[in-house]
Amino acid sequence: MLSVGTRSPWRRRSLIPVLAAVVLLTGLAQPATRAIARTNTYEKLAVFTRVLSYVQNNYVEEMDSTQLIYGAIKGMLSTLDAHSAFMTPEEYEEMKIDTGGEFGGIGLEVAVEDERLTVVAPLDGTPAFRAGLRTGDVILKIDGSNADGMSIAEAVRRMRGAPGTKVTLRIDRDGFTKPRDIPLMREHVRLNPVEARVVDGYAVIRIKSFQERTGNYLEEALRRLEQELEGDIPGLVLDLRSNPGGLLDQAVSVADRWLSEGVIVKTRGRGTYAEISRAHRAGTEPGYPMVVLVNEGSASASEIVAGALQDHGRAVLMGTSTFGKGSVQTVMDLEDGSGLKLTVARYFTPSGRPIGEQGVHPDVVVEAVWDPDEAIAKKESTLEADSVEQGLDEAEDRQLKAALDALRTWRIFMGTEKAMEDGASLRP
Repeated sequence: MLSVGTRSPWRRRSLIPVLAAVVLLTGLAQPATRAIARTNTYEKLAVFTRVLSYVQNNYVEEMDSTQLIYGAIKGMLSTLDAHSAFMTPEEYEEMKIDTGGEFGGIGLEVAVEDERLTVVAPLDGTPAFRAGLRTGDVILKIDGSNADGMSIAEAVRRMRGAPGTKVTLRIDRDGFTKPRDIPLMREHVRLNPVEARVVDGYAVIRIKSFQERTGNYLEEALRRLEQELEGDIPGLVLDLRSNPGGLLDQAVSVADRWLSEGVIVKTRGRGTYAEISRAHRAGTEPGYPMVVLVNEGSASASEIVAGALQDHGRAVLMGTSTFGKGSVQTVMDLEDGSGLKLTVARYFTPSGRPIGEQGVHPDVVVEAVWDPDEAIAKKESTLEADSVEQGLDEAEDRQLKAALDALRTWRIFMGTEKAMEDGASLRP
Protein backbone atom coordinates (compact mmCIF):
# COMPACT_ATOMS: atom_id res chain seq x y z
CA MET A 1 0.00 0.00 0.00
CA LEU A 2 1.19 3.52 -0.79
CA SER A 3 0.15 6.43 1.38
CA VAL A 4 -0.32 8.27 -1.89
CA GLY A 5 -0.97 5.03 -3.81
CA THR A 6 -1.63 1.35 -3.51
CA ARG A 7 1.19 -0.28 -5.38
CA SER A 8 4.92 -0.18 -5.16
CA PRO A 9 6.59 2.59 -7.21
CA TRP A 10 8.93 0.05 -8.76
CA ARG A 11 8.80 -3.51 -10.00
CA ARG A 12 11.54 -5.69 -8.66
CA ARG A 13 11.83 -7.74 -11.84
CA SER A 14 12.82 -4.65 -13.83
CA LEU A 15 15.93 -4.30 -11.69
CA ILE A 16 17.32 -7.73 -12.57
CA PRO A 17 18.98 -6.78 -15.90
CA VAL A 18 20.45 -3.67 -14.32
CA LEU A 19 21.93 -5.58 -11.42
CA ALA A 20 23.32 -8.19 -13.78
CA ALA A 21 25.04 -5.51 -15.84
CA VAL A 22 26.57 -3.99 -12.74
CA VAL A 23 27.98 -7.35 -11.69
CA LEU A 24 29.51 -7.93 -15.12
CA LEU A 25 31.12 -4.50 -15.19
CA THR A 26 32.54 -4.59 -11.69
CA GLY A 27 33.76 -8.18 -11.69
CA LEU A 28 34.93 -9.37 -8.31
CA ALA A 29 34.81 -5.92 -6.74
CA GLN A 30 31.05 -6.11 -6.15
CA PRO A 31 31.07 -9.26 -3.97
CA ALA A 32 33.97 -7.87 -1.97
CA THR A 33 32.16 -4.57 -1.40
CA ARG A 34 29.02 -6.38 -0.33
CA ALA A 35 30.97 -8.58 2.05
CA ILE A 36 32.51 -5.51 3.71
CA ALA A 37 29.08 -3.85 3.99
CA ARG A 38 27.58 -6.99 5.55
CA THR A 39 30.45 -7.21 8.03
CA ASN A 40 29.96 -3.57 9.09
CA THR A 41 26.22 -4.08 9.45
CA TYR A 42 26.66 -7.19 11.58
CA GLU A 43 29.17 -5.40 13.81
CA LYS A 44 26.69 -2.58 14.44
CA LEU A 45 23.89 -5.05 15.10
CA ALA A 46 26.14 -6.68 17.67
CA VAL A 47 26.47 -3.29 19.37
CA PHE A 48 22.68 -2.90 19.33
CA THR A 49 22.18 -6.36 20.85
CA ARG A 50 24.68 -5.56 23.57
CA VAL A 51 22.98 -2.27 24.44
CA LEU A 52 19.59 -4.00 24.50
CA SER A 53 20.95 -6.58 26.89
CA TYR A 54 22.44 -3.91 29.18
CA VAL A 55 19.11 -2.06 29.31
CA GLN A 56 17.10 -5.21 29.98
CA ASN A 57 19.38 -6.35 32.80
CA ASN A 58 20.51 -3.11 34.42
CA TYR A 59 18.03 -0.28 33.80
CA VAL A 60 16.54 1.09 37.01
CA GLU A 61 13.08 -0.13 36.01
CA GLU A 62 12.09 -3.32 34.24
CA MET A 63 11.26 -2.59 30.60
CA ASP A 64 9.17 -4.47 28.09
CA SER A 65 11.38 -5.90 25.34
CA THR A 66 8.84 -5.18 22.61
CA GLN A 67 8.64 -1.56 23.68
CA LEU A 68 12.43 -1.25 23.59
CA ILE A 69 12.74 -2.80 20.13
CA TYR A 70 9.87 -0.74 18.72
CA GLY A 71 11.51 2.37 20.16
CA ALA A 72 14.79 1.48 18.48
CA ILE A 73 13.08 0.96 15.12
CA LYS A 74 11.25 4.27 15.44
CA GLY A 75 14.54 5.94 16.25
CA MET A 76 16.06 4.49 13.09
CA LEU A 77 13.16 5.74 10.95
CA SER A 78 13.35 9.19 12.53
CA THR A 79 16.83 9.62 11.02
CA LEU A 80 15.26 9.51 7.53
CA ASP A 81 12.54 11.98 6.49
CA ALA A 82 9.44 13.30 8.20
CA HIS A 83 7.09 10.96 6.33
CA SER A 84 8.81 7.61 6.99
CA ALA A 85 7.61 5.90 10.15
CA PHE A 86 7.28 2.60 11.99
CA MET A 87 3.78 1.83 13.19
CA THR A 88 2.88 -0.46 16.06
CA PRO A 89 -0.03 -2.84 15.40
CA GLU A 90 -2.41 -0.32 16.98
CA GLU A 91 -1.04 2.58 14.96
CA TYR A 92 -1.10 0.56 11.76
CA GLU A 93 -4.72 -0.40 12.30
CA GLU A 94 -5.58 3.27 12.73
CA MET A 95 -3.83 4.12 9.49
CA LYS A 96 -5.85 1.51 7.61
CA ILE A 97 -9.03 2.93 9.08
CA ASP A 98 -7.93 6.37 7.91
CA THR A 99 -7.44 5.35 4.29
CA GLY A 100 -10.77 3.54 4.45
CA GLY A 101 -12.48 6.85 5.23
CA GLU A 102 -13.95 6.15 8.66
CA PHE A 103 -12.40 6.78 12.08
CA GLY A 104 -12.94 8.35 15.46
CA GLY A 105 -11.03 11.59 15.84
CA ILE A 106 -10.94 15.32 15.17
CA GLY A 107 -10.23 15.38 11.40
CA LEU A 108 -6.81 17.00 11.28
CA GLU A 109 -3.98 16.40 8.80
CA VAL A 110 -0.53 17.12 10.27
CA ALA A 111 3.10 17.09 9.14
CA VAL A 112 6.49 17.81 10.69
CA GLU A 113 7.87 21.12 9.42
CA ASP A 114 11.11 22.57 10.81
CA GLU A 115 10.96 19.87 13.51
CA ARG A 116 7.56 21.13 14.69
CA LEU A 117 4.22 19.35 14.47
CA THR A 118 2.30 21.52 12.03
CA VAL A 119 -1.26 21.56 10.72
CA VAL A 120 -1.48 20.86 6.99
CA ALA A 121 -5.26 21.23 6.85
CA PRO A 122 -8.39 20.43 8.86
CA LEU A 123 -10.91 18.24 7.05
CA ASP A 124 -14.15 20.03 6.22
CA GLY A 125 -16.98 19.65 8.71
CA THR A 126 -14.87 17.99 11.41
CA PRO A 127 -14.23 19.16 15.01
CA ALA A 128 -10.84 20.60 13.97
CA PHE A 129 -12.49 22.58 11.17
CA ARG A 130 -15.21 23.95 13.44
CA ALA A 131 -12.65 24.93 16.07
CA GLY A 132 -10.92 27.21 13.55
CA LEU A 133 -7.65 25.30 13.23
CA ARG A 134 -5.89 26.16 9.99
CA THR A 135 -2.87 25.50 7.82
CA GLY A 136 0.37 26.51 9.53
CA ASP A 137 -0.83 26.21 13.12
CA VAL A 138 1.82 24.63 15.34
CA ILE A 139 0.75 21.95 17.81
CA LEU A 140 2.80 22.31 20.98
CA LYS A 141 1.02 19.78 23.21
CA ILE A 142 -1.56 17.02 22.91
CA ASP A 143 -3.43 16.42 26.16
CA GLY A 144 -0.51 17.92 28.04
CA SER A 145 2.17 15.82 26.31
CA ASN A 146 4.90 17.80 24.60
CA ALA A 147 4.64 17.42 20.80
CA ASP A 148 8.30 18.36 20.16
CA GLY A 149 10.00 15.35 18.63
CA MET A 150 6.73 13.43 18.45
CA SER A 151 6.33 11.36 15.29
CA ILE A 152 3.35 11.91 13.02
CA ALA A 153 2.09 8.40 13.77
CA GLU A 154 2.24 9.02 17.52
CA ALA A 155 0.52 12.41 17.16
CA VAL A 156 -2.27 10.87 15.10
CA ARG A 157 -2.67 8.07 17.64
CA ARG A 158 -3.05 10.57 20.47
CA MET A 159 -5.55 12.73 18.59
CA ARG A 160 -7.74 9.80 17.59
CA GLY A 161 -10.00 7.96 19.98
CA ALA A 162 -13.53 6.92 20.75
CA PRO A 163 -16.24 9.36 19.64
CA GLY A 164 -17.47 11.48 22.54
CA THR A 165 -14.08 11.71 24.26
CA LYS A 166 -12.14 14.95 24.53
CA VAL A 167 -8.64 15.89 23.40
CA THR A 168 -6.96 19.23 24.08
CA LEU A 169 -4.40 20.74 21.71
CA ARG A 170 -2.11 23.58 22.67
CA ILE A 171 -1.83 25.69 19.51
CA ASP A 172 0.58 28.47 18.56
CA ARG A 173 -0.05 30.71 15.57
CA ASP A 174 1.42 33.85 14.09
CA GLY A 175 -0.58 36.65 15.70
CA PHE A 176 -1.27 34.88 18.99
CA THR A 177 0.15 36.70 21.99
CA LYS A 178 0.59 33.30 23.66
CA PRO A 179 -0.27 29.66 22.85
CA ARG A 180 -3.88 28.64 23.36
CA ASP A 181 -5.44 25.39 24.59
CA ILE A 182 -8.16 24.26 22.18
CA PRO A 183 -10.52 21.55 23.53
CA LEU A 184 -11.95 19.26 20.86
CA MET A 185 -14.60 16.56 21.16
CA ARG A 186 -13.84 13.52 19.04
CA GLU A 187 -16.49 12.38 16.58
CA HIS A 188 -17.07 9.48 14.25
CA VAL A 189 -15.58 10.93 11.10
CA ARG A 190 -17.12 9.32 8.04
CA LEU A 191 -15.75 10.90 4.93
CA ASN A 192 -17.44 11.21 1.60
CA PRO A 193 -14.51 12.99 0.01
CA VAL A 194 -16.42 14.44 -2.95
CA GLU A 195 -18.93 17.29 -2.74
CA ALA A 196 -20.79 18.47 -5.85
CA ARG A 197 -23.19 21.34 -6.50
CA VAL A 198 -24.32 23.74 -9.20
CA VAL A 199 -23.42 27.41 -8.74
CA ASP A 200 -24.71 29.99 -11.22
CA GLY A 201 -25.20 27.33 -13.86
CA TYR A 202 -21.71 25.80 -13.51
CA ALA A 203 -20.56 22.56 -11.89
CA VAL A 204 -18.48 22.89 -8.72
CA ILE A 205 -16.81 19.78 -7.32
CA ARG A 206 -14.76 19.76 -4.15
CA ILE A 207 -12.52 16.80 -3.36
CA LYS A 208 -11.58 16.89 0.32
CA SER A 209 -9.13 13.96 0.36
CA PHE A 210 -8.03 11.03 -1.78
CA GLN A 211 -9.19 7.93 0.03
CA GLU A 212 -10.45 4.59 -1.22
CA ARG A 213 -13.15 4.93 -3.90
CA THR A 214 -12.60 8.64 -4.47
CA GLY A 215 -12.58 8.01 -8.22
CA ASN A 216 -15.93 6.25 -7.95
CA TYR A 217 -17.42 9.03 -5.84
CA LEU A 218 -16.24 11.53 -8.48
CA GLU A 219 -17.92 9.57 -11.29
CA GLU A 220 -21.20 9.54 -9.36
CA ALA A 221 -20.94 13.28 -8.67
CA LEU A 222 -20.37 14.11 -12.34
CA ARG A 223 -23.41 12.13 -13.41
CA ARG A 224 -25.57 13.84 -10.75
CA LEU A 225 -24.41 17.24 -11.98
CA GLU A 226 -25.30 16.36 -15.56
CA GLN A 227 -28.82 15.49 -14.44
CA GLU A 228 -29.15 18.67 -12.41
CA LEU A 229 -27.91 20.76 -15.35
CA GLU A 230 -30.24 18.83 -17.68
CA GLY A 231 -27.54 18.09 -20.20
CA ASP A 232 -23.89 18.79 -20.79
CA ILE A 233 -21.70 20.50 -18.20
CA PRO A 234 -20.90 24.03 -19.53
CA GLY A 235 -17.88 24.47 -17.27
CA LEU A 236 -16.46 23.04 -14.06
CA VAL A 237 -14.57 24.23 -11.00
CA LEU A 238 -12.52 21.52 -9.29
CA ASP A 239 -11.82 22.68 -5.74
CA LEU A 240 -8.71 21.06 -4.24
CA ARG A 241 -8.15 23.71 -1.57
CA SER A 242 -7.06 22.36 1.83
CA ASN A 243 -7.01 18.83 0.39
CA PRO A 244 -4.17 17.11 2.31
CA GLY A 245 -3.75 14.28 -0.24
CA GLY A 246 -4.08 10.54 0.20
CA LEU A 247 -3.81 7.56 -2.13
CA LEU A 248 -1.74 7.83 -5.30
CA ASP A 249 -3.92 5.52 -7.38
CA GLN A 250 -6.96 7.67 -6.58
CA ALA A 251 -5.13 10.83 -7.63
CA VAL A 252 -4.27 9.14 -10.94
CA SER A 253 -7.90 8.03 -11.35
CA VAL A 254 -9.18 11.57 -10.78
CA ALA A 255 -6.71 13.20 -13.19
CA ASP A 256 -7.43 10.49 -15.77
CA ARG A 257 -11.08 11.57 -15.76
CA TRP A 258 -10.13 14.76 -17.63
CA LEU A 259 -7.10 13.57 -19.60
CA SER A 260 -7.32 11.29 -22.62
CA GLU A 261 -3.63 10.63 -23.13
CA GLY A 262 -0.14 11.40 -21.88
CA VAL A 263 1.66 11.24 -18.57
CA ILE A 264 -0.20 11.97 -15.34
CA VAL A 265 2.68 11.62 -12.87
CA LYS A 266 6.22 10.28 -12.76
CA THR A 267 7.62 8.64 -9.63
CA ARG A 268 11.34 8.17 -9.29
CA GLY A 269 12.95 6.06 -6.60
CA ARG A 270 16.57 5.27 -5.82
CA GLY A 271 18.74 5.49 -8.92
CA THR A 272 17.34 6.45 -12.31
CA TYR A 273 14.35 4.10 -12.54
CA ALA A 274 11.03 5.89 -12.88
CA GLU A 275 7.46 4.64 -13.05
CA ILE A 276 5.05 6.58 -15.21
CA SER A 277 1.27 6.66 -14.78
CA ARG A 278 -0.57 7.50 -18.02
CA ALA A 279 -4.03 8.68 -18.95
CA HIS A 280 -6.51 6.57 -20.93
CA ARG A 281 -9.04 7.68 -23.52
CA ALA A 282 -11.85 5.51 -22.16
CA GLY A 283 -14.15 7.40 -19.79
CA THR A 284 -12.64 10.84 -20.46
CA GLU A 285 -14.93 13.78 -19.79
CA PRO A 286 -15.88 16.18 -22.60
CA GLY A 287 -13.56 19.13 -23.15
CA TYR A 288 -15.59 21.73 -21.28
CA PRO A 289 -13.62 24.65 -19.74
CA MET A 290 -12.23 23.92 -16.31
CA VAL A 291 -10.66 25.79 -13.39
CA VAL A 292 -8.80 24.12 -10.51
CA LEU A 293 -8.62 25.92 -7.16
CA VAL A 294 -5.59 25.30 -4.93
CA ASN A 295 -4.05 26.85 -1.83
CA GLU A 296 -1.28 26.24 0.70
CA GLY A 297 -3.31 23.40 2.20
CA SER A 298 -3.38 21.46 -1.10
CA ALA A 299 -0.79 18.72 -0.68
CA SER A 300 0.47 15.42 -2.03
CA ALA A 301 -2.16 13.70 -4.18
CA SER A 302 -4.01 16.97 -4.80
CA GLU A 303 -0.75 18.44 -6.14
CA ILE A 304 -0.44 15.48 -8.52
CA VAL A 305 -3.89 16.20 -9.98
CA ALA A 306 -3.33 19.95 -10.17
CA GLY A 307 0.12 19.58 -11.72
CA ALA A 308 -1.08 17.09 -14.34
CA LEU A 309 -4.06 19.17 -15.44
CA GLN A 310 -1.89 22.29 -15.55
CA ASP A 311 0.95 20.71 -17.55
CA HIS A 312 -1.48 19.33 -20.14
CA GLY A 313 -3.27 22.67 -20.45
CA ARG A 314 -6.55 21.01 -19.51
CA ALA A 315 -7.38 23.44 -16.73
CA VAL A 316 -6.43 26.87 -15.42
CA LEU A 317 -5.06 26.81 -11.85
CA MET A 318 -6.22 29.59 -9.55
CA GLY A 319 -5.55 30.41 -5.91
CA THR A 320 -2.21 30.30 -4.12
CA SER A 321 0.84 28.01 -4.23
CA THR A 322 0.37 24.50 -2.86
CA PHE A 323 2.01 22.85 0.16
CA GLY A 324 4.85 21.05 -1.64
CA LYS A 325 4.83 17.41 -0.46
CA GLY A 326 6.56 15.56 -3.27
CA SER A 327 7.33 12.13 -1.83
CA VAL A 328 5.71 8.71 -2.14
CA GLN A 329 5.46 6.30 0.76
CA THR A 330 4.89 2.57 0.51
CA VAL A 331 3.35 0.76 3.47
CA MET A 332 4.47 -2.79 4.29
CA ASP A 333 2.82 -5.34 6.56
CA LEU A 334 5.16 -6.85 9.15
CA GLU A 335 4.87 -10.25 10.78
CA ASP A 336 3.53 -9.09 14.15
CA GLY A 337 0.81 -6.84 12.75
CA SER A 338 2.94 -3.70 12.78
CA GLY A 339 3.63 -1.67 9.66
CA LEU A 340 6.44 0.22 7.98
CA LYS A 341 5.76 3.41 6.04
CA LEU A 342 8.84 4.23 4.02
CA THR A 343 9.54 7.00 1.53
CA VAL A 344 10.58 5.14 -1.61
CA ALA A 345 10.22 7.72 -4.35
CA ARG A 346 9.65 11.34 -5.26
CA TYR A 347 7.06 12.38 -7.76
CA PHE A 348 7.18 14.82 -10.63
CA THR A 349 4.58 16.46 -12.84
CA PRO A 350 4.35 15.38 -16.51
CA SER A 351 6.77 18.16 -17.50
CA GLY A 352 9.27 16.97 -14.87
CA ARG A 353 8.67 19.59 -12.19
CA PRO A 354 9.68 18.38 -8.68
CA ILE A 355 6.65 19.22 -6.55
CA GLY A 356 8.45 18.67 -3.25
CA GLU A 357 10.79 21.60 -3.71
CA GLN A 358 8.29 24.39 -4.29
CA GLY A 359 4.79 23.04 -4.71
CA VAL A 360 2.56 23.86 -7.66
CA HIS A 361 2.12 27.51 -8.56
CA PRO A 362 -1.24 28.72 -9.91
CA ASP A 363 -1.60 30.27 -13.36
CA VAL A 364 -3.63 33.06 -11.78
CA VAL A 365 -2.89 34.08 -8.19
CA VAL A 366 -6.05 34.85 -6.24
CA GLU A 367 -5.62 35.44 -2.54
CA ALA A 368 -8.26 34.34 -0.05
CA VAL A 369 -10.83 36.93 0.93
CA TRP A 370 -9.83 37.17 4.56
CA ASP A 371 -6.82 38.97 6.00
CA PRO A 372 -5.11 36.46 8.35
CA ASP A 373 -4.04 39.02 10.94
CA GLU A 374 -7.51 40.56 11.15
CA ALA A 375 -9.17 37.15 11.24
CA ILE A 376 -6.93 35.98 14.07
CA ALA A 377 -7.65 39.12 16.09
CA LYS A 378 -11.40 38.67 15.60
CA LYS A 379 -11.39 34.98 16.44
CA GLU A 380 -8.98 34.92 19.37
CA SER A 381 -11.77 35.48 21.86
CA THR A 382 -13.92 32.66 20.44
CA LEU A 383 -11.36 29.99 19.59
CA GLU A 384 -11.40 28.63 23.12
CA ALA A 385 -15.19 28.23 22.93
CA ASP A 386 -14.78 25.70 20.08
CA SER A 387 -17.42 27.54 18.04
CA VAL A 388 -15.65 29.17 15.13
CA GLU A 389 -16.71 28.24 11.60
CA GLN A 390 -13.81 28.48 9.20
CA GLY A 391 -15.90 28.07 6.04
CA LEU A 392 -17.00 30.90 3.79
CA ASP A 393 -20.33 31.65 2.13
CA GLU A 394 -20.20 31.40 -1.64
CA ALA A 395 -20.68 35.16 -1.94
CA GLU A 396 -17.61 35.75 0.26
CA ASP A 397 -15.35 33.18 -1.44
CA ARG A 398 -13.19 35.38 -3.63
CA GLN A 399 -11.31 32.45 -5.15
CA LEU A 400 -14.46 30.59 -6.18
CA LYS A 401 -15.94 33.83 -7.54
CA ALA A 402 -12.82 34.37 -9.66
CA ALA A 403 -13.07 30.83 -11.01
CA LEU A 404 -16.75 31.27 -11.95
CA ASP A 405 -15.98 34.63 -13.55
CA ALA A 406 -13.30 32.94 -15.68
CA LEU A 407 -15.80 30.33 -16.87
CA ARG A 408 -18.35 33.03 -17.71
CA THR A 409 -15.73 34.98 -19.65
CA TRP A 410 -14.78 31.88 -21.62
CA ARG A 411 -18.42 31.16 -22.41
CA ILE A 412 -18.97 34.73 -23.65
CA PHE A 413 -15.79 34.58 -25.74
CA MET A 414 -16.75 31.27 -27.35
CA GLY A 415 -20.25 32.58 -28.07
CA THR A 416 -18.83 35.71 -29.69
CA GLU A 417 -16.37 33.67 -31.74
CA LYS A 418 -19.15 31.37 -32.98
CA ALA A 419 -21.31 34.37 -33.89
CA MET A 420 -18.42 35.84 -35.87
CA GLU A 421 -17.92 32.56 -37.72
CA ASP A 422 -21.64 32.32 -38.51
CA GLY A 423 -21.61 35.90 -39.74
CA ALA A 424 -18.61 35.23 -41.94
CA SER A 425 -20.37 32.26 -43.53
CA LEU A 426 -23.30 34.49 -44.56
CA ARG A 427 -21.11 36.89 -46.49
CA PRO A 428 -21.26 36.58 -50.31
